[in-house]
Amino acid sequence: MPTHPFPRPLGRLETFTISSPNIAQNLLGDPGERVVTVYVSEGADEVEGGVPLLVDLVGFTGSGFSHVGWKCYDENVPQRVDRLQAEGRLGPCVVALPDCFTSLGGNQYINSVAMGRWADFLIEDLIPELESRFPVRPGREHRGCFGKSSGGYGSLIHGMRYASSWGAVACHSGDMGFDRVYLRDFPAACDALNRWDGVEGFLRHFGETQTVAGSELHVMMVLAMAATYDPDPNAPRGVRLPVDTRTCVLDEEAWERWLKHDPVRILEERSAQENLASLRGLYIDCGSRDQYYIHYGTRQLVDRLQQLGINHRYDEFDGTHSGINHRMDESLPFLYAALS
Repeated sequence: MPTHPFPRPLGRLETFTISSPNIAQNLLGDPGERVVTVYVSEGADEVEGGVPLLVDLVGFTGSGFSHVGWKCYDENVPQRVDRLQAEGRLGPCVVALPDCFTSLGGNQYINSVAMGRWADFLIEDLIPELESRFPVRPGREHRGCFGKSSGGYGSLIHGMRYASSWGAVACHSGDMGFDRVYLRDFPAACDALNRWDGVEGFLRHFGETQTVAGSELHVMMVLAMAATYDPDPNAPRGVRLPVDTRTCVLDEEAWERWLKHDPVRILEERSAQENLASLRGLYIDCGSRDQYYIHYGTRQLVDRLQQLGINHRYDEFDGTHSGINHRMDESLPFLYAALS
């Protein structure tokens, strides 16, 4: 039987609210005010000069709130930090867990006219607030982000695009290899949109239902990705799919706009290569049986990192996309060592 962690966090949890014009400007009607939960681990207040800052980017359907709540036979993030610290694998640190949920079910942490300017929120709004409120060492060399799935994608993209703000990143099973991850979801999404008379009809149904089916969450994921990678200000909620919803025929030009956000494609850009090479730490892992087939794109990406001579750590473990919180036992000590 797995061991349940009964102890309460040894450090302190604080919350504060950010009012962000960067995310208030969205087509979903989502609020621009967001609550940020922060865990100041045991001993962090006593470290002269401050401690490393770690920002937790949660996966699709998640929020920072979900990573500090009680979990059955599993640790939340503060409990995991405490245990790793007690084992001598992690030193005192500050972990920020912002609420980045959207009404389409998730976030890829990049700028979008439909979803909001989430990259700018993290860099322009969140980081300065954290550095002014908590005992963290200032500067990108002491600052990192980590996440799983959509959060892993966001962490990797921030390493590729915004390395001037981050010293190290960790990507757990982040979306990549878009042709293998997303293409297979379009027929089911078209079925749902045809049944409910388009995007607005489906979202109206979703908002009125008392029981959300797993298949409908996958449709929401497709809509969220469309609003992220190829938003259309003139479409309902900014959502434009890269397929004809009647025939499910792929629009090659629209799909190309999606692919420009694929980390496998982005890695061919010189600026992305230089940004990743500038990091003090780059951690990537993925399960060898990921049900979204992310392991194939991940292998492609890390092979290219190897060819380019970009320093990184890659772990492929026996597992799927689910139940992999234990992988933070590897990434958090890695980030802490890189940022200390």
